[in-house]
Amino acid sequence: MTDRRFLFVLGSARRDGNTEQLARIAAEQLGDVEQRWLWLGDVPLEEYRDVRWPVSERPDPKGNEKLLLDATLEATDIVIASPTYWYSVSSSTKRYLDHWSNWERVPGFLDTMAGKKLWVVTALAEEHHQADALLDALRRAADWTKMSWGGGLVGIGNRPGDVLSDTTALTRAKTFFAA
Repeated sequence: MTDRRFLFVLGSARRDGNTEQLARIAAEQLGDVEQRWLWLGDVPLEEYRDVRWPVSERPDPKGNEKLLLDATLEATDIVIASPTYWYSVSSSTKRYLDHWSNWERVPGFLDTMAGKKLWVVTALAEEHHQADALLDALRRAADWTKMSWGGGLVGIGNRPGDVLSDTTALTRAKTFFAA
């Protein structure tokens, strides 16, 4: 597993929230596998504008968009770590994923994405099934890009640190990336 490179895209509105804590517990099992952690609060993206057409007018990604594009392309495994907000990903995570639509025009983007694996880590205040729509949307994103689907790790936690009491999620985190 040492030739793999994991990109953790942290989409929480706060640092070290339940989702990030659960992702870090799961990542401990990766050992010496390269990991890059990017909190979208540190690398905010411009408001998404659909500039796919005409292709001749597509600007080259710059700044934070270029940083995230490069990190996405360099990774073998992408972990979307977003809390479940209103049955979906956070707004910063959605904006990151929206940019994939423009990046499909970047030469080699879709071919490179096809060789990757997409994973999801999420935490929410309610029952696990409340994350079903989020997981389905990201599984479809994996299908669209021809990525392998690694699966979803769902934890329950309302207040900061609550996920550390979800013994089911903590147990699953120990083997989550083994798939």
